[in-house]
Amino acid sequence: MNTHRVALRGIQEQLPSLAWITDPARVARLSQDFYWFSPVLKSLLDGKVADAVVKPRDESQLRGVVAACAKEHIPITLRGGGTGNYGQSTPLFGGLVIDMSDLKRFCWVRDGAARAQSGIRLSDLDQQTREAGWELRCLPSTFRIASLGGLFAGGFGGIGSINYGPLGAAGTILGVSAMTVEPEPKIIELKGHEALMQHHAWGTNGIVLEIEIALAPARPWSEAIFVFEHAQDTLAFANDLAFAPGIAKKNICVWFDPIPRYLTRLADHLPAGLHAVAAVLAPSSMAAARAMALERCGRQTYEDSTQLATQQNRTIQEYSWNHTTLHVLKEDKAITYLQVSFTAGQHLEQVARVREAFGDAVMLHLEFIRSMDGQITCTALPLLRFQSAEHLQEVIQQFRAMGIRVNNPHVNVVEDGKYGGAVPPEVLELKRRFDPRGLLNPGKLKSWVNAGVEHSTRR
Repeated sequence: MNTHRVALRGIQEQLPSLAWITDPARVARLSQDFYWFSPVLKSLLDGKVADAVVKPRDESQLRGVVAACAKEHIPITLRGGGTGNYGQSTPLFGGLVIDMSDLKRFCWVRDGAARAQSGIRLSDLDQQTREAGWELRCLPSTFRIASLGGLFAGGFGGIGSINYGPLGAAGTILGVSAMTVEPEPKIIELKGHEALMQHHAWGTNGIVLEIEIALAPARPWSEAIFVFEHAQDTLAFANDLAFAPGIAKKNICVWFDPIPRYLTRLADHLPAGLHAVAAVLAPSSMAAARAMALERCGRQTYEDSTQLATQQNRTIQEYSWNHTTLHVLKEDKAITYLQVSFTAGQHLEQVARVREAFGDAVMLHLEFIRSMDGQITCTALPLLRFQSAEHLQEVIQQFRAMGIRVNNPHVNVVEDGKYGGAVPPEVLELKRRFDPRGLLNPGKLKSWVNAGVEHSTRR
């Protein structure tokens, strides 16, 4: 007998006013994210579903269902927009998925910061802050449907990281309010470094209710595509843009050929056989950018207002970061990806080395960012044809042998994806404080299991 399902029926009877979802098809859909980007994770996670889903409308309803689950030892998996790529919101041991999307209240904006509930969509939050003269420092390419809590719990960087670095860079996340998973849940405020211990932990060490985040001054943006015949000119131009102090920029993305061939909706602006740079720049910086492209034997093929392009669902922001992977997958389902970080100051040589070593077998897509310590470099979301899990591991080892960091996107535990080993002791200590029974997303935090701490997997 499925003991979780029986216990959840009892909780439904206790809390009938909550929005419960028990239809198997809907439960299955809400138990998934974009883990199918990885054939390895698809094989591992297909068929893993919750026993039920609930969608609390306010903090009081959330507290009630969390308390009931804690008493019954029912696993809890939190869900935002469902745009993660590692199975973060796929429950390994059934239990309850809590859909946080109705906890979406905008709290305030002032003095270059904003606070909102974790379920708010990033596009809505950015619109709210823009009305007050500010904008989000970091937006994933999934900004239309991704939630603030999802970005915090599972995100790394995005559009804007060329200026402000990854989301976890000091000074961007200012604080969080989070709930413990206990028979009598508590709400605890965390600030600064302590708040960051819940960042990118996949909802394993606390239920984040509200997030306070630093902002950037709002400004109009334009987007452009520049094309080049030679890869070295393409890379040099993108690097020139990234380092140019007088160019106001929000995103710099590089697609080495043959990637542009897969971006069919942009075909009018991506001539066959050429490499491309897609950039989001201030309108006043466009003339200088065109001149810089010309110096590198390139030319501009596209320009438009980001605001207008976003409203019309054709912004190149939704072709950057892991949206590049998505668009390529639509054309060829045999393609998968990696996540790579290059060393600042060595990034140009490392990119050249990768292209020489792999050729078109590994198609390079770069995103320029500031590193955690403020240096300009680039990350990559390389695309390659899936052969086997063993082949992926061989490619990862080849990257690492060249001194290039790889965060493996084909694993579904926090340590293997982000840390490459055990999580910092502070992360584990915060889990003990917020989730003493180990009910939050069990199986995703390997260090917790290895520490010998019990968690409920009984069905």
